[in-house]
Amino acid sequence: MGPGTRGSTGRSLFGDVALCLFLLAQASDGVLTYVGVTIYGLHMEGNPLIGWLMAAMGQGPALATAKVTAGFFGIALHLSAVHKAVAVLAGFYVAVAVIPWVAIIFYFGA
Repeated sequence: MGPGTRGSTGRSLFGDVALCLFLLAQASDGVLTYVGVTIYGLHMEGNPLIGWLMAAMGQGPALATAKVTAGFFGIALHLSAVHKAVAVLAGFYVAVAVIPWVAIIFYFGA
């Protein structure tokens, strides 16, 4: 089997789904964070590093940089066949980033 075939790469359906969910969680977090800090201000960002990046670079560039970087790390884990870690990280981001932003913006929001 050549490069890129399923048998030689250690890929699995679980791993592929985990990666897709991870990337979707990252994109959702980026969009929701952008909307949230645009509405409520930078003080709403809970991650001090991301808050600092947004103050230094602007909201869009900082979030794009952070989310693309996270995506590359998720892809690297996936290519290393560490699928359970990618799945756990996807769930973590949904629980601690996506759901809180949805609650703040759509439930408590304007």
